[in-house]
Amino acid sequence: MRIVAGLLLTIILFSSFHQINNLAGIWQYAGDITNGKKSAPPTEYSLQRNYTDSNYEANVIEKGYEPEKYETGNYQLKGDSCIETQTWCMQPSNLLNIAIHYHYRVANDSLILTGILPNGTPVEEYWKKVK
Repeated sequence: MRIVAGLLLTIILFSSFHQINNLAGIWQYAGDITNGKKSAPPTEYSLQRNYTDSNYEANVIEKGYEPEKYETGNYQLKGDSCIETQTWCMQPSNLLNIAIHYHYRVANDSLILTGILPNGTPVEEYWKKVK
């Protein structure tokens, strides 16, 4: 019994240090805290990011309409950092081709990105995994 308990404890301990390689999948925006102000996700539409191994495509999803791409970018995970670079945006953007360093956390079906934008604004974004 002690051996089984010891093995179980060892497995749990080693699995707690498991790092993910990428954010692959579809994530839906679930709100943020920007400059200390909490914002809920929009109710008329949803924002989704489809992450591959090293890049993402962001879409606006509105009932009755085709999804519309509004942003693309690259990302890289290093330890607990996510370095994200926007490569295209349908609207003028101050973040285009600028690497943003986020601290990231994945807990169950949630992705939390915390960082400071180039203009000094602190941000914490919440994303829920769709698939």
